[in-house]
Amino acid sequence: MIIPRSIRRYKERKEHREGPWAELFEPYKGDEVVSLDCETTSLDVKKAEILSIGAVRIKGRKVITSDRLDIKLKPPASLSGDSIKIHKLRAQDLVDGIELEDALKQVLEFVGNRPILGYYVNFDVRVLDKFLRPQLGFGLPNKAVELSHVYHDIIKWKHVGGDVDLRFDTIAGKLDIPILERHTALGDAITVALMYVRLKYGETPKNIY
Repeated sequence: MIIPRSIRRYKERKEHREGPWAELFEPYKGDEVVSLDCETTSLDVKKAEILSIGAVRIKGRKVITSDRLDIKLKPPASLSGDSIKIHKLRAQDLVDGIELEDALKQVLEFVGNRPILGYYVNFDVRVLDKFLRPQLGFGLPNKAVELSHVYHDIIKWKHVGGDVDLRFDTIAGKLDIPILERHTALGDAITVALMYVRLKYGETPKNIY
């Protein structure tokens, strides 16, 4: 039986609110967001294994690139030529990578209970949850913020009618944000953070369609 995510998270919050990771399950009352991205071997959550994880904090109008998470993991057996073409990470690039268990703990410590921002953020959250639950007994309880939804909602309020192109490169171009090291976890996390800040605090782009 498939348990709805909301029910599963309620159950996990109840079970772990007094454990070593109890802080994660407290409501967040600050003003920060964490932009996070994972590079994986597949876009299928069931098959995907994590190769690298990048994250930066956003506080108001500032993307705090000096405080970042940039993790490479040990190469999984499923690393193939097809996935290497996308993320450019070969087995030899990951020889100094860390174990998955250590990487997951670093993610939890860096993110805390802040909201998690991303482009197709639910994919990253689901992949992380897939590995977190067997090890720690819970998935990420954080609020997820989808960049393409933020962009879509703002554009629809300003410009009624027409379809909105939600591709990563298109959004970056419309917002006049440089794409930093595309298909690297840290590069994508920083680019998404910059786009989010522009959407929240900058001018709405005029040439949408």
